Amino acid sequence: MNSVPKQPTVAIDAMGGDIGVAVTVSAAVDYLNNNANNKKIILVGDQNAISTQVKKVAGDNLVAKGRLEIVHTTEVVGMDESPALALKRKKDSSMRVAINMVKEGRSQAAVSAGNTGALMATAKFVLKTIKGVDRPAIITTFPCRDTSKTIHMLDLGANVDSSPEMLLQFAIMGSVLTEFVDKKQHPKVALLNVGAEEIKGSEKVKRAASLLEKSELNYAGYIEADEIYDGKVDVIVTDGFEGNVALKASEGTAKMIMGVMKEEFKRNPLTKIAAVVCMKVLKSMQKRLDPRAHNGATLIGLNGVVVKSHGGTDSFGFKHAIAEAFAQTERDVVGHLFEKFESFDDEVSTD
Repeated sequence: MNSVPKQPTVAIDAMGGDIGVAVTVSAAVDYLNNNANNKKIILVGDQNAISTQVKKVAGDNLVAKGRLEIVHTTEVVGMDESPALALKRKKDSSMRVAINMVKEGRSQAAVSAGNTGALMATAKFVLKTIKGVDRPAIITTFPCRDTSKTIHMLDLGANVDSSPEMLLQFAIMGSVLTEFVDKKQHPKVALLNVGAEEIKGSEKVKRAASLLEKSELNYAGYIEADEIYDGKVDVIVTDGFEGNVALKASEGTAKMIMGVMKEEFKRNPLTKIAAVVCMKVLKSMQKRLDPRAHNGATLIGLNGVVVKSHGGTDSFGFKHAIAEAFAQTERDVVGHLFEKFESFDDEVSTD
């Protein structure tokens, strides 16, 4: 198992995302100003653009203290760029150099709001997967109806045709992340399915269920899509196709609910007291459904921590992605994953 570094360091692709340095640099400075003094962030990208934004948000003191470092690169991966071409041609991109730093040990994690396909391809090529893991998966946190709870769900789009053995691997990875980041002992793991009955589901899901039942994990059976937010389990495992559909449908539903409530509030005159109550409910709901508060999906299964931020998020959302990267670094998620897969039988491999 890896030892936790004295100065946890995260490398940030400062140029990635729809907005770039205005978001990434601002979030980095804000995060460091409000967290432990031993933490360090390396901003990777165009030095002039980064330096200008650092000054704008009063981050020069962090540079002087050695908590914030700028590393210049000459290239940027476009949001619509081909992952294969980005991997082959842009070796000095802010994304590639940030990931290289994880491999070289200069940082323990990389964060990017850039092109998801390019990030996945580059991270897998540079860092490789942990022994026993066939492919990395995308995992993130979902809110629950009970505000004291959250759940992790994977895969959310990295693998659109996963084998039963891969679903078992995802379950192991999700369980380890939940145990050491959320500090939940023996987290409950469920498979997303079209029904709770054993006879329902595809042969792939049924085979995965059989593997999970035989494993050492705390397997709780099937779960349906309308139960995702109930908080009955801690980890939900699914193929990347279904997982991405569930994620996008959830984001769309949240936007619709907030939009309908706001329109109704505008159209219907209310008494002062009723208006105050409605506004409190609306703000509470908005806070709970706010995707920025859960921003930061991990490419889990690699020999290093890589966190993908939503490309269009603001500095508040990007700061959550940074926090996720530091949390996984400080709790040595990669080390625990390595140890867990070493202890499992050959059933976790598709080879």
